[in-house]
Amino acid sequence: QVQLVESGGGLVQPGGSLRLSCAASGFTFSNYVMSWYRQAPGKERELVATISSTGGRLNYADSVKGRFTISRDNAKNTVYLQMNSLKPEDTAVYYCKGERAWYNYWGQGTQVTVSS
Repeated sequence: QVQLVESGGGLVQPGGSLRLSCAASGFTFSNYVMSWYRQAPGKERELVATISSTGGRLNYADSVKGRFTISRDNAKNTVYLQMNSLKPEDTAVYYCKGERAWYNYWGQGTQVTVSS
């Protein structure tokens, strides 16, 4: 059974940091491109960051460049999103996604709220 389980969300003040984790099971994690998406209330889901299967290629949305870092540990079947200098506009539900060819797997999401 395929599972992607996000964790690490919560309430943080502006300027603070959070580290999200996404633990994968049920598929060959090291063969999959992994991504983080987010969806704020009333808005469409948007791509935040992507990491290639080996971790050698990274891509970020312009809105998070220089503040967020995506990484993965294929030995632990886990992808991470380090979020620094958080802003209120980063408030959203964050989802991880695994993708390979026509296979797409999504987690259930973790809430991140940036507020004073």
